[in-house]
Amino acid sequence: LWKKSGRLGSSDSGTPTELLQTTDRHGKVQILGPTHEESITSLVASIAPITYRQFPLRLYQISTKFRDEMKPRFGLMRAKEFLMKDLYTFDIDRARCQETYEEVNEAYVRLFTEIGIPFVKVAGDCGTMGGSLSHEYHFPSEVGEDQLIHCTRCGMHSNAELFTTLCQRCKNCTGKDATLERQAGIEVAHAFILEDRYTKALGATCLQPNGKPASLQMGCYGIGVTRLIAAAIEVLSSEKEIRWPAAIAPYRVCIITPKAGSREESEASPWVAKMYNDLQKVARCEGEVIVDDRSQFTIGKRLLDARKMGYPVVVVVGSKAVSEAAFELHNLTMDIESTLSYTDTLTAIGAILSIVEQQQLSHGTQVAQEINPLTRVRKYAFTMNASITIKQERDRAQSLTTECICTSDITKYINTSTMWMAIPVSVAFSFQMMIGMNRNFPTLAKITPCSSMCG
Repeated sequence: LWKKSGRLGSSDSGTPTELLQTTDRHGKVQILGPTHEESITSLVASIAPITYRQFPLRLYQISTKFRDEMKPRFGLMRAKEFLMKDLYTFDIDRARCQETYEEVNEAYVRLFTEIGIPFVKVAGDCGTMGGSLSHEYHFPSEVGEDQLIHCTRCGMHSNAELFTTLCQRCKNCTGKDATLERQAGIEVAHAFILEDRYTKALGATCLQPNGKPASLQMGCYGIGVTRLIAAAIEVLSSEKEIRWPAAIAPYRVCIITPKAGSREESEASPWVAKMYNDLQKVARCEGEVIVDDRSQFTIGKRLLDARKMGYPVVVVVGSKAVSEAAFELHNLTMDIESTLSYTDTLTAIGAILSIVEQQQLSHGTQVAQEINPLTRVRKYAFTMNASITIKQERDRAQSLTTECICTSDITKYINTSTMWMAIPVSVAFSFQMMIGMNRNFPTLAKITPCSSMCG
């Protein structure tokens, strides 16, 4: 199937660089699928031609994928084995395929808005997947491996991979007031219009209204489930405590019982059962309450564990439940602790979860956070001449996105390993900031000057 689609020989080495292959006992090459476009298209082709009345056709799966990652790191963020949600769509023509694409992207926007983590939708590179249109969804984060470009004038968002010239300018804007900002992002979802890239090669057709067969128009959409979980922790949490968005927190409320053998164990225990049952009737709490009944551990120990697990709200049923009919309420999202009566505790929990949900929903509608170029200046100052001062760095950082640096002096040094010594420091600094600090020299060689644009 991969040979038929043309993807098996899509790299110079004869196979995609991240493709995991093995040979069975009969000498046949087996591929551990990094994506399943060929498999799903072959399935549709097996019942082709299909009448146009059966479309649109949408097939999804949640399955394990495998990639031979060059540098696995950050736990679930980039691993050789991961879980993905895939959606494959088939339409009878390009116009309907575009409608499906917009509909699915709107659903993705609603999903990430509900999750509540600030995200950015950017134009993406189709790469080895092929097709004509692609968009990516990113969580802005310093550990992100993708560089995102944002135009402050028109609001354009794009992956930096789409910029192939040294002088990066917004294609939608002209004038010096159109500033491009950069930031790192973690890709958590991707959408493609593949057109007939796979359907034509594998024979997936439909009978048009005129009775003639035609290749189906295909789209594919993926959400990295395991990466989404890891990215959520990376964006929201600290080194000591996990912070989950309310939509994917394992539980929203944790009730901690009295310690075994304590004076209040027998008298306070009925409060635990009552609170658990009553919380099921509170908005946003049904099925979202867990009881930590590991009574062999102290309350303090279990409270620390609750912080590490990331429960938004923790209720401690301790000695005060017996003496005062009061309960310790820990709002871990806002780091607030209070002692309340039973009724007030239930009311407060509902209010806290409502506030947390609204805050995260509002955060989810935000686009890229404001970028401070000076941070990147200080982080990568080792590449510059030590005589350049911080003030000069700040001035350079503020102007680098609008200053044209496409000169003939740069192009002849692109492929050399000593380029930072050969180019004047002021030019080299702007050049390096433009292309992204985490790029290797082979990547630099792909960048071409835009002398035709700016002379």
